[in-house]
Amino acid sequence: MELFPVRKDIPFTRHMLVLNLLSAVTFVVAVFFLVTRGLNLSVEFTGGTVIEVSYPQPADLGEVRAVLSDLGYTDVPVQHFGSAREVMMRLPLREGISSGQQSEQVLAALRARQPQVQLRRTEFVGPQVGRELVDNGLLALAFVIGGIMLYLAVRFEWKYALAAIVANLHDVVIILGFFAFFQWEFSLAVLAAVLAVLGYSVNESVVIFDRIRETFRRQRKMTVRQVIDHAITSTMSRTIITHGSTEAMVLSMLFFGGPTLHYFALALTIGILFGIYSSVFVAAGVAMWLGIKREDLVKPVKKAADGGDDPNAGAVV
Repeated sequence: MELFPVRKDIPFTRHMLVLNLLSAVTFVVAVFFLVTRGLNLSVEFTGGTVIEVSYPQPADLGEVRAVLSDLGYTDVPVQHFGSAREVMMRLPLREGISSGQQSEQVLAALRARQPQVQLRRTEFVGPQVGRELVDNGLLALAFVIGGIMLYLAVRFEWKYALAAIVANLHDVVIILGFFAFFQWEFSLAVLAAVLAVLGYSVNESVVIFDRIRETFRRQRKMTVRQVIDHAITSTMSRTIITHGSTEAMVLSMLFFGGPTLHYFALALTIGILFGIYSSVFVAAGVAMWLGIKREDLVKPVKKAADGGDDPNAGAVV
């Protein structure tokens, strides 16, 4: 059943060259900002001070963020920890101020508004820990990419694996480019979103590649471009339903999830939108230019010794 049936094939391949040139330019710009500006790494990566305080009643996180903003700490992760009365903050390092002085300064500012605030814990997270997190994050990303390439090469063919990886790297670099350009905080939550986008994007590519293989088997008179157009068009209803429902959930986190989920949801929003685009135009386009053909996916019919069709070919045993 299709809720949004499209009866006539849409000529996606006609626009692939122009759109992929645009993607290449966007990719280069994203790399440029990553190199020149870099990522605004959060305290998990750079090191800083973790402070946990306790309130006599449920704490107002907005008020805590306002206090920290007055002290010059903007976009600092503030969240409940354990219960609504416990609040945990992660503050970046500041030159000339020790971790102890930092916690005393914050505690004094909080007590100016609520005298009964109690300090539960203060902990210094050193840059060495941050370095380990960066290394482990990059290692996780490399394992994900390697696993995707191996899976697609086994399930389809190396041309499809290469096309999907190009599309996925396109999505990841553009997400990172947005964060570098706007200097949004890049935290472990954002890294988790990037890894989620990788899996989400490759799933869409697999669906399209699977439909291309199916169309090659059923429509033997179609050209490669016609097969790709038909395969993408036939998945449009699924794309609208699945991505529309997913994007609705992510947007609800973006607008109503508060500062804690803001950048996580923002990374997912960018990744989902570009994931749809890259699966349709980048992955399918690269696969087309790599020279995919029916023989890559559909084994030719065996011939008998006398030159005719093998009478046992396709027989069910």
